[in-house]
This record gives sequence, C-alpha cells and structure tokens, in this order.
Amino acid sequence: MSRKLVVDARVAARRRCVLAALASVALLAGSLARAAEPAPLRVVASFSVLGDMVHEIGGDHIALTTIVGPNGDAHTFEPTPKDSKALAQARILFVNGLGFETWMPRLVKASGFNGLEVVASKGVTPRTLSDAEQALEAAEERREKSSHAGHNAKVKAHGHHAAEKVDDEPSREAAYGNIDPHAWQSLANGLVYVQNITAGLSKVDPAHAADYKARAEIYTARIKSLDAKLKQALAAIPEARRKVVTSHDAFGYFGLAYGVQFISAVGISNEAEPSAKEVARLIDQIKKNHIPAVFVENITSPKLVRQIARETGAKIGGVLYSDALAPGDQPASTYLGMFEWNAGKLIYALDPKQK
Repeated sequence: MSRKLVVDARVAARRRCVLAALASVALLAGSLARAAEPAPLRVVASFSVLGDMVHEIGGDHIALTTIVGPNGDAHTFEPTPKDSKALAQARILFVNGLGFETWMPRLVKASGFNGLEVVASKGVTPRTLSDAEQALEAAEERREKSSHAGHNAKVKAHGHHAAEKVDDEPSREAAYGNIDPHAWQSLANGLVYVQNITAGLSKVDPAHAADYKARAEIYTARIKSLDAKLKQALAAIPEARRKVVTSHDAFGYFGLAYGVQFISAVGISNEAEPSAKEVARLIDQIKKNHIPAVFVENITSPKLVRQIARETGAKIGGVLYSDALAPGDQPASTYLGMFEWNAGKLIYALDPKQK
C-alpha cells in the first residue's frame, strides 16, 4: 500500500471518530434538553364542550382530563373515586359555572383539590329562564334528586364515599334562581370562555403563556368566522319559519344569538316513552305555534315519529347536540363542529328551499 493511501485511511478514520463523538454529544444534549422540559400541566375540565375548548388552547403543553365525556349527561352525572383522583392531581380546574355542575363542589371537597378553579362563563351576560322554562327545570331537578337517591344507595353498598351526595345540599334553584347555565351555546359567549381559559392557563403556567395566547388568537378567529357565517345563513330563513321544538331546554342562548325560537316539549320526559296524553299535547303545541321542525331526542320509536310528522306536517330534524359533544370520530366531536352540525340540521329542516 502506498504512503498516500495509508495517510488517507488514517484521516478518514479520524474523521469518523470525530463525527461519532459529535453525534454522541448531540444525542446527550437532546436527552438533557428533554429531561429539562417540564411535564405537561395537569388540567381537568368538567364536561366535553369545555374540555375541547381547553384542549384547543392548551395543546401539547397540557395533560387534560375531561370528567363528563362525549354523549355524557352532566345534569345527572355522579362523580366517582377515579374523578376524585384525577382532580386531586390537577393544578387547574375549568368549570362552566352558572349552576351547571351541581355535583362539582362535592367532588372538589372529596378530592382535596387545592389548585386554581376557573369559571369559564365569567363575564357573560346570563340569560333568564321564562316561567315555563323554570317549571321544566324544577321538574328535571326532582327527577335528578330521585336518581341521586338511588345512586347513592348503590355507592354506600359498595363502600365508595368519595363524592357522595349530601342530602342537605342547596338545590340549583335556590343557588342560581332562574339563570340558564348553557351559555356556551352562543359563539359570542364562546369568545369569553376562550379569554378565561387562556388567562387561567397562563396564570398557572407562565412559561407557556405566549403559546397559549397565540393558540387562543387562532381559535378566536375561527370562532368569529363561524359566528358570522351562521348568522348570515340563519337570517336568510324567513323569521316565521325559525321555530323548532326540542326536548331539552338548552338552546336559549343559541336562539337569542341566531334568531331561532326554541320551544321545549312540555310534559315530555327523558326517562320514559311519552304517554298518549303527552304526545297529544306535543302535537297541539306544534300546530299552535306553526312549528316546521321537531328535534325531540327521546323520541326513538319510528311509529311515534311518523305519527307526529303525519299529524302536524312538521319535519323531523334529527339530533341536536347541546350539553355534550359527539364521540371523536363524528362531525360534532368539537365545539365548532357541534355548532356546524346543529346549524346544518336546523337550516335543512327550516329552510323552505330544502323541501
């Protein structure tokens, strides 16, 4: 082998050693950097709508637990020891407020949570329930108390007392009177939620405050854009046709924001098949108010649906999402997706051009 080839081989070997050393240093530096990164912020949100909004702003900086998940009923929900454990480990809790989560004080007390509690609806103008709506709320609360009593008997029988219902807790009516808690059903109110969520995350995690603000600005732009789009689309429908019947009194804020009159089906229970008298009352209500569409979640019998449609001429509009999002593989699985789904269903059912 010539002297030149020997020298070249030695140079190449040294170069490989240097590159290997540099690669090792880079790997070590990366490992140290990852080790230095703080763990994601532990966050709890009370229900799926709020959880999605928190996720949009928090991104990868947070580890989110949502207590009442998709398709869950926050009105009748009962906390479990698992929920208590998740809240005990959290640094920040997001709730809707306005009396929506009547079970939350029990859960906070049972968990020993000592982090920051943020009321996402703080700053919105609450909507006042009408006398008829208050009557429905009172009936719903009576059903909830009955459900709680049965649940707590089972809880005691199994030895779980972490978030047990206290019999002398004040009722929602006593604490919040005639306030409608479903404030998120207006996108303008959604912007207030975004501000409160961003401020809360930034307060407990100032290191990522700039990221939270940037994500919130993008989210705000999307909310404003959809809000304008929905107002334009629904305003194009004749006002006289913007009336629907729903079984759940949860769309008052939506109605005020987008000019749609929602009428709750008085007497229709979510817990049982409607009686002939209840169905007759509903049919009379639809005829009296000239309602072109019906969204009644508890009507599952095809025979009953056909009867209502036949006797009133109203269109059966399908499912509207109010207190909970759809599962993750469906269009209404996000806050904005829920609005697009609901508005699409309403427009299709109410717009005379869709006939």
